[in-house]
Amino acid sequence: MTLLQTLTALMPVVSVLLFLVLLHWPAMKAMAISLVISALMTFFFWQVPLVQISASVFEGWIITTSILIIVFGAIFLLNTLRQSGAIAVIREGFIGITPDRRIQLIIIAWLFGSFLEGASGFGTPAAICAPLLVALGFNPLAAVALALIADSSSVSFGAVGTPVLVGIGSGLDSVSAGQLQQISTSAISIDMFVGVLIPVMLVSILTRFWGQNDSFKEGLTLWPFALFSGFAFLFPAWLVANLLGPEFPSIIGALVGLIVVISAVKMNFLVPKNVWRFPQDQQQASVTKPQSKMANNNAPISLYLAWLPYVLVAMFLVLTRLNSLPFKSFLEAPKIEFLHIWGTNISASFSPLYLPGVIFVIVSIITFFLHNMSSKQVLSSLTISAKTIIPTALTLATAVPLVRIFINSNVEGATLGSMPKELAATMADIFGQAWPMAASFVGALGAFISGSATFSNMMFADLQQATAQKLGIAEHLILALQMLGSNAGNMICVVNVVAACSVVGLNGKEGAVIRLTLLPMIAYCLLVGVVATIWLGVF
Repeated sequence: MTLLQTLTALMPVVSVLLFLVLLHWPAMKAMAISLVISALMTFFFWQVPLVQISASVFEGWIITTSILIIVFGAIFLLNTLRQSGAIAVIREGFIGITPDRRIQLIIIAWLFGSFLEGASGFGTPAAICAPLLVALGFNPLAAVALALIADSSSVSFGAVGTPVLVGIGSGLDSVSAGQLQQISTSAISIDMFVGVLIPVMLVSILTRFWGQNDSFKEGLTLWPFALFSGFAFLFPAWLVANLLGPEFPSIIGALVGLIVVISAVKMNFLVPKNVWRFPQDQQQASVTKPQSKMANNNAPISLYLAWLPYVLVAMFLVLTRLNSLPFKSFLEAPKIEFLHIWGTNISASFSPLYLPGVIFVIVSIITFFLHNMSSKQVLSSLTISAKTIIPTALTLATAVPLVRIFINSNVEGATLGSMPKELAATMADIFGQAWPMAASFVGALGAFISGSATFSNMMFADLQQATAQKLGIAEHLILALQMLGSNAGNMICVVNVVAACSVVGLNGKEGAVIRLTLLPMIAYCLLVGVVATIWLGVF
């Protein structure tokens, strides 16, 4: 690649770091300018035809539509539960389990979020957990950033194993079920040493940036409980991956983890005596009392009834994602398709009924009746949600096409392949035998750009395999690093950040979120590289 071609390929990454992270521009402005610059550079320096660029933009808008359905559903569900008083009851319930904000964060973001990731993926954990944390009194910026960091280890087996079965399975020319199993178990085995640190990282960041004393130490003092919570999810997930395969490690691991950790809290196992709270907690408690009444009468909402919508979301997600049940094929059947857009090799499609957002909307409608809500409250939930989605739509309408131009840059007859593969190949040449330290960063690049661990695995699996063969390194280990890297990229993915920010009303603060999640992403990639390097040295 020439210098200008290299700059063109790096533009999606550079634009985010420059405009969002360094210059603090809102994503709506930053992504629009980045799209124009990238499109022009792609046309002049990568020599991609205008029709290919235009088709990529249109494909991006189709994908944006599917993302907006998910985001709207999450916002609608949150506003419905706020209007009904259920959120206030859930908040009281968590205080009943523990008033310690660090432990609340672990239970919601790390364990409940991991379950949602295992059941659905598609950005669902941040879209559900971030607003739930805000409703419990967490700072919105903290809620989004920490929910994204927590949604990491579980991504390996998200959406009932899709990153493995579809991502790695489709990314390689030929791969057996046994090889997929080996790759999966290698990934979760490495993550047993790295992912277990995520809860420690979460509580340390929480106390440093949102505590009264701005102290990492106040989070680190919880390290025995945080490590225990890490193992409570990862160890059962490791067992499931080894015994059952890649479909259920995140779902079962998170469920077991929730039961074990909540039980431990109730028994005060490894729970510190000093309760950590936000500075404003005492003031809020003295000024207001949570509302826990039904919408149209004075009967209080039970904790079970308040949580029931989330239980229904989880149940419907699992039931509609299992291949063994008929619901998945039924919901996937109706498709919106655009094949060979404007005569190019680009096609776009999605199954609207299969999107998690539809489940969120259905559960919201059920909640109207469960919580006996008035028509005025229903209309208010709908109106607020519709207004909230507008800035998100404008941002994603430029961010997603930018990504698609980058990915669709492999045109027939061109001297260069797609930009992501050219960048990855250059990295492989530079690192050589030190590739285990770099392989996960390629996976992170794919997830960061595409917004999907599955797509990252599809995009880079063959390159990772070829590099491993060329260097004489175990293929299954390098492909495991690809999977783990895509987990890390999920933390800083622009699409996920924009979507999560919109749910909690943080439009324009996307750069602040990425500044908080960038270092944990780098740390995660470096640590899995170190563990893999030691693994190769020992075995």
